[in-house]
Amino acid sequence: MIKVHQGFAQTTLSSLVISCTFFSSALWATNLTSPATAKAAPHKTVMLPEYQTNQKISLEMEKGQVVLVDFWASWCGPCRESFPWMTSMQAKYKDQGLKVIAINLDQEKGQALDFLEEFKPGFSVLFDTKAELPEDFGVIGMPTSFLIDRQGNIRATHVGFHQKNINEYESAIAKLLAEKGE
Repeated sequence: MIKVHQGFAQTTLSSLVISCTFFSSALWATNLTSPATAKAAPHKTVMLPEYQTNQKISLEMEKGQVVLVDFWASWCGPCRESFPWMTSMQAKYKDQGLKVIAINLDQEKGQALDFLEEFKPGFSVLFDTKAELPEDFGVIGMPTSFLIDRQGNIRATHVGFHQKNINEYESAIAKLLAEKGE
């Protein structure tokens, strides 16, 4: 078995593949977590290189926007389905304050680059080849997405991606954008 980042809870590639399959039914919260009980997103100041510009970016830099953070890997089947949808969400809601950030967890950046060449994302992609973020976020499968409000708190999470649930995913984004910094 191939080890994926020792710091990433000693997870093996095969267990992530199982998680990817097992958890691919959406666990997205139908209702957003209330602002009073939402937890702050971890490691907001970790600086990761961006695919499009090669500049280092942190989640803290996006405070004031609603951020959809998506952890993914090049070998993940549902990730191939989620990229076009995330591109459409970024285009549709950008002017309302949505920022989509996909964080790649491949140890070999070349695998991610091949994936990105094929899918040409219309949103920010960061590389976390040292797995600085997934354990603290609680990533248990691929993809795992976190919807973060304008104050930097996690308000919804889902593991996996299914076309049949895109209306639910989008509804949560729209509700959070409508809060306008409450």
